[in-house]
Amino acid sequence: MSTEPAAPARPPVREPAWPLSRTAIGYWVTEGVISSLFMGLGVGAFLLFVPAAEGTPLPLLRWLVPIAVAVYAIIAIGVRPWIRHRVHRWEVTDDAVYTVTGWLTRTWTLVPISRIQTVDVTRGLMQQMFGLSSVAVLTASSQGTVRVPHLETDVAQRVADDLAHRAEQVRDQAT
Repeated sequence: MSTEPAAPARPPVREPAWPLSRTAIGYWVTEGVISSLFMGLGVGAFLLFVPAAEGTPLPLLRWLVPIAVAVYAIIAIGVRPWIRHRVHRWEVTDDAVYTVTGWLTRTWTLVPISRIQTVDVTRGLMQQMFGLSSVAVLTASSQGTVRVPHLETDVAQRVADDLAHRAEQVRDQAT
């Protein structure tokens, strides 16, 4: 029988339970529309101010660039928001904050409650229009920040208050 002390229990890495707010889909669609409009304006300026020259590859660009922007717009407005909503997840347990982000490159992040130093709630201009907020959980590590974007504002505030309270309790127990 071994007399070595047991290693502290670590929270398991797993898929978080909660999706982001469904309102985030409208937020991302709006972002896609805005970026597509700006790209469309750029293509319009290109087509208006750059003359078509015979015998050069420029006529091909006159068709490829607008097609590329149209494909981008279809993906940014019609596909990406729903995929992002499906894959971005978060959860707060008794032991840790879990997040999964990314729709092309997936990133799993776990921050133990005992490592939390600061909890921030932020609301960008567009988030305010959609009634959303983001929660940032910061640790001493430069790699330890976890962001849970696009939660309903009341949910984000409750999560931040709960995390700050639990992190304070853990610090008080450690002293």
